[in-house]
Amino acid sequence: MIDNRTAPYAAFLLRVGLGLLFLAHGLVLKVLTFTIPGTVGYFESIGYPSVFAYLVILGEIGGGLLLIAGVYTRWIALALLPILIGATLQHVGNGWVFNAPGGGWEFPAFWTVLLVVQSLLGSGAFALKVPALGAPAGRRELA
Repeated sequence: MIDNRTAPYAAFLLRVGLGLLFLAHGLVLKVLTFTIPGTVGYFESIGYPSVFAYLVILGEIGGGLLLIAGVYTRWIALALLPILIGATLQHVGNGWVFNAPGGGWEFPAFWTVLLVVQSLLGSGAFALKVPALGAPAGRRELA
């Protein structure tokens, strides 16, 4: 049974946790640590077009900020799924444990599941309320 008194706070904690992880990976890891040219070079070295690196950086930073704010949470969580599915597939050959050389696949796989859970839960508590996409004037996003 779902406790309707605490569920919005659980969704909030999940949303903010996911948002902070995306910021850590997009801003701290890819931009500040590896640098944008380094990230682009890595993407090219594994066979992806360089534009994918920019899209992933933008998706992780922008998506992280939007998740933290609680803006269009369900849609943002779903939009971030391709990034995590791609990361999972990229790490499959390294084995299960993420501290293996090159990183394992369990962390991005679990992160993928958490995005699906967030999309099902919605924004939860303390989310910015903005008009729903395509909604008539005056109608607000439910959660």
